[in-house]
Order: sequence, then C-alpha cells, then structure tokens
Amino acid sequence: MSMLTPPGMGGKYRITGDVYPRMRRPHRRRRIVLASAAAVVVLGAAGWGTLQLVDVFSGDGTKTTAGKQADCKPTPKATTAPAAAFPKPAQITVNVYNATPRSGLAKTTADELKKRGFKIGKVGNAPSAYDKKVPGAGLLLGAPAATKGAFPVLGTQLAGTTAKTDTRGTTDVDLILGTAFKTLSPKATADAALVALTKPAPAVKPCR
Repeated sequence: MSMLTPPGMGGKYRITGDVYPRMRRPHRRRRIVLASAAAVVVLGAAGWGTLQLVDVFSGDGTKTTAGKQADCKPTPKATTAPAAAFPKPAQITVNVYNATPRSGLAKTTADELKKRGFKIGKVGNAPSAYDKKVPGAGLLLGAPAATKGAFPVLGTQLAGTTAKTDTRGTTDVDLILGTAFKTLSPKATADAALVALTKPAPAVKPCR
C-alpha cells in the first residue's frame, strides 16, 4: 500500500504509481439546474393561469358590452313621442242606428253617449244595406279622415267595433249597433281607454 493511500481505503481506491482516484463531489450542480428548470415551469404555469383569469373577468365583459352596444340603436333626442291630436267627444257628432231586431237600442245608446259628452245627430233604424247585417257589436262608418280622429275616440266607448269608410263629405260618423251589441262599455272603462288614447307614447330608453 502506498503511503498516499488514505487509511481504510483499498481495492479500487488503492493508489499505484502516479494515478490517483477521482473523488467525485455531490451532484449539486445538476440539482441546481433541475431546481431552476422546475421553477421556470411553475412560474410559466402561474403566468398562464393569471392570463386565463384576466380573460375570464375582463374579456367576456368586453364582449358582452360590445354586444349590447351593437344591439342598442340610436334614438332621437326627444325620448317621449307627443300625443296624437284626437278630437274631444264634444267635437264629434254621432248618428246612432239600430241594426238589430231589438227595438229602442238606438235611443238608449244615443242618450248614454250624450251624457258622456258626444254630440248626437240622427237616431233610428239602420239603412237597409246594414239592417240585421252587422254581426259584431257595432260598425263605425264615416269619411276616411275619421280613421285617425273620430273612430278611435268613439271606439273607446264600445269594445269590439269595426270601422268602414264611405264617400261622405261631412265630419259626422255613424255608430250602427250590430247583433252582438249588448251595452256600451262601462263609463269608467271608457274614460280610462280615452285617457290612454290621448297619452304621450312611453319614453324610449337611450343607449348607454
């Protein structure tokens, strides 16, 4: 055994000649490299997760807002439409005709309409062209201009009426009571319908 051989070492660690055994250090460098690589992977995963969370909480909101803006349509400056100019009951002359087999309906209906503020013109049985030929509650008959004036106002007094125009040159309108007629709408109901008719259109919510 050489005097350079450490005590207790023999076999393959025995020194002969000028060849010395290589004493390997612990693999610290490899461990450091592996630890660094693992740290990079963990940091990368954390960064990716953070980006995903940012997408979830901000990206979707952006898309939703964009969708809402696309659906939202520009509105005019005035968000409340003015009410249509309808005539008042006192400005409407109504001729009441009875087209049913029951007698007396024209007069009682005309009297009630008068109490509600309408002007009453002619009262009597319906002309032969309409006598017993009006199947609904009533028929409103008048000049074309009445469709945007007298017809809607008079229609609030009796549900289920239909309208028809003729060639008359006057502003009066006919109410021809049909076979399904029973009575005028209750006054409270008719008044509420009249108020709703003359109310301005509901406000349009502007885009934001």
